[in-house]
Amino acid sequence: MSLNRVLRRGVAASAALTATVAACLLVPSTASGATAAELPPAHAGFDYQIGGSYTPPAGVGTVSRDRTADPAPGLYNICYLNAFQVQPGAEGDWDPDLLLRDADGEVVYDGDWGEAVLDIRTAGKRERIAAKVGGWIDGCADKGFQAVEPDNYDTFTRFPDLLTADQAMSYVSLLSAHAHRQGLAAAQKNTPQLAGERERTGLDFAVAEECGAYDECGDYTAAFGDDVLVIEYTDDGLRKACAGFGDRLSIVRRDVGVSPAGGDGYVRRTC
Repeated sequence: MSLNRVLRRGVAASAALTATVAACLLVPSTASGATAAELPPAHAGFDYQIGGSYTPPAGVGTVSRDRTADPAPGLYNICYLNAFQVQPGAEGDWDPDLLLRDADGEVVYDGDWGEAVLDIRTAGKRERIAAKVGGWIDGCADKGFQAVEPDNYDTFTRFPDLLTADQAMSYVSLLSAHAHRQGLAAAQKNTPQLAGERERTGLDFAVAEECGAYDECGDYTAAFGDDVLVIEYTDDGLRKACAGFGDRLSIVRRDVGVSPAGGDGYVRRTC
């Protein structure tokens, strides 16, 4: 599981967008990025349950859960996908050449979470990775989720010598297009510096970790309006998010481990 904003800051770069005919089922969204998929209800109660499912508290209308979990009955459900990195210990689930490698041929890891990074540097590899993740998206749709949340969009900021913002946008546009074909909305996860590129990427709403703590919530609302879900991991971050956007956005304070209710360290507060 990856909570990709905690302890992470970075820089972005850019290159050119490419695609090939071989990915005819994985073409990017149209320039407008428009989708008929239902979006999360604005300013509704929100719970972030990617660390484990539990009965949503009273007043919650939107829930995000891991793709291996089932959606919460009667609510708007977002399906969490670790789309740019590999869950710890799952390297064997991927073709070796799809794992990002350094100049010495060693697999590159996100050290904070022990996750191997996926190699999105070429159109061909992006298409192959997107085909696999597309299968996960199909599973989310089959379970009854209404949206997907592809995590680690900002991986390029942690490895600027190897990855670029342009590559990340090219890849995430494949995922959003696939989600739209399944009738699902697609979330931009973090990465405020690319929020203004939503027409290119086809992303429909934002899921922002710690935008209150880092004074970034306005970057998301400038691009997505009130279609922004906020997770804070500190009381100060919650205070700042609520003070600036509590009357507009869905905001929740969770513990860093996103523990299920009743578990050690469980924290959940709202404005």
